[in-house]
Amino acid sequence: MTGSPGPAAGAAGRSDQAGPSGPAAGPAGPVAAEWPVLAAVSVGGALGALARYGALLAWPAPDGGFPWTVFGINVLGCALIGVLMARVAEGGRRAHPLARPFLGVGVLGGFTSFSTYAMDVDDLLGRGEAVTAAVYAAGTVAGALVAVWAGAGAVRWALRRRTGEET
Repeated sequence: MTGSPGPAAGAAGRSDQAGPSGPAAGPAGPVAAEWPVLAAVSVGGALGALARYGALLAWPAPDGGFPWTVFGINVLGCALIGVLMARVAEGGRRAHPLARPFLGVGVLGGFTSFSTYAMDVDDLLGRGEAVTAAVYAAGTVAGALVAVWAGAGAVRWALRRRTGEET
């Protein structure tokens, strides 16, 4: 395929594969083929954002307290991203072409929140809690990376065990 893939091609799969942004896009062209991807991302994003909002209502950070809920949301979301990517993108397994845009970009992208994390760091700095802000900033990044690795690793282990492969 020549030319550049649409913005959602990476979310839906490689641009050289048949699917929402690949050659099977049909006579309407690649722009029309992006609508299902955009719809999946939009609906998933709304659901993920609602889940985050619900968690923040259920477990609000006390005034002047540490933002544990946002930290937990971001780490949990990253673990689930690891699970999703290992489950649908590795080992030749096939998933619906809208699974990654809906679940990964949409639901989990809406659930996790870099902007709230950045605002929390700024709030901690504004309160003169530079050490806490630094620990929160670094801890979130470290926790997110470990969570992606652990989520993907757990799925890989479970799939190997299910298929009888030795570790």
